[in-house]
Amino acid sequence: MVDQHKAPDGRWVELSVAVDSEAVEPVSELMSRHAYGQGVAVYEQYQQDPDGDNLAPDPTRPVTVVAYLPLNQETEQKVGRIEEGLWHLRYLGEIGELERAERPEEDWANAWKEHFQVLRIGERFVIRPTWREYESVAGDLVIDLDPGMAFGTGHHPTTELCLRWMEEVPVAGKRVLDVGAGSGILSIAAILLEAQSVHAVEIDEVAARALRENLDMNRVGESVLVSVGDFSKTGTGGERYDLVIANIISSVLTRLATPICEAVDDRGQLLLSGVIEQHIEQVRATFTAEGMKVIEERQQGDWIAMLLERNA
Repeated sequence: MVDQHKAPDGRWVELSVAVDSEAVEPVSELMSRHAYGQGVAVYEQYQQDPDGDNLAPDPTRPVTVVAYLPLNQETEQKVGRIEEGLWHLRYLGEIGELERAERPEEDWANAWKEHFQVLRIGERFVIRPTWREYESVAGDLVIDLDPGMAFGTGHHPTTELCLRWMEEVPVAGKRVLDVGAGSGILSIAAILLEAQSVHAVEIDEVAARALRENLDMNRVGESVLVSVGDFSKTGTGGERYDLVIANIISSVLTRLATPICEAVDDRGQLLLSGVIEQHIEQVRATFTAEGMKVIEERQQGDWIAMLLERNA
């Protein structure tokens, strides 16, 4: 039998669409339904001072949402569904035309590189793409990152919110669970903050390969257990953690709410990110119904992160 989810000749279709900030989450959710591994990438435009300081997202410029599909007999049907969905979503905001390009598998990872520069987040974290030079200074926690076919580079507000919060919550000596680990950026950050151990869970085998490579590149592979599978089915097998981190889009967070909350130890904390402003009430209600209490919420642009603990 032919595997309908693979590209038999090693070719992929790259789909991209420019949207305004209001449409980022619904477009991301639409494209993730049909993308390989349910993965999408979100590229924001940046602005900075003439001297190169104060790099920050430019809210006046469109955001690009990108997804990849294997080129096979199902591709045209999936592209058609995405185009139809975009037509219906255009009442939510400015959504451009769907752009399409075919790429050999060996070129896929290279397509990411032009977008990423060295990025400082918070007081200590520095995200260094492996193809960029950076001379560290005292106190830096440098994460060498090659996202490859995974997702998570530190440039998106959801990841930045997590990293900034991780500098503040107690991580040292804690057992950490990273749900939807992607490139492994948050797992690596936890080890650099002296977590006792990290369990990284990723649904996609391709992303998991990039995750393992990034862990090894940052010399933390032995401290991170990687599991590949659908967390809604596997959970953690009853294991509970001091800190659970889930940086995933709202619809997936609500779908995984029960196993995520079951993984939080009695005195543990839960850090959620990836929540668009218009969905915060639903996410908040879902997790409080699971016995969690919201301690604090932080917002960057349209994106919100939440810190929760078990409601005693």
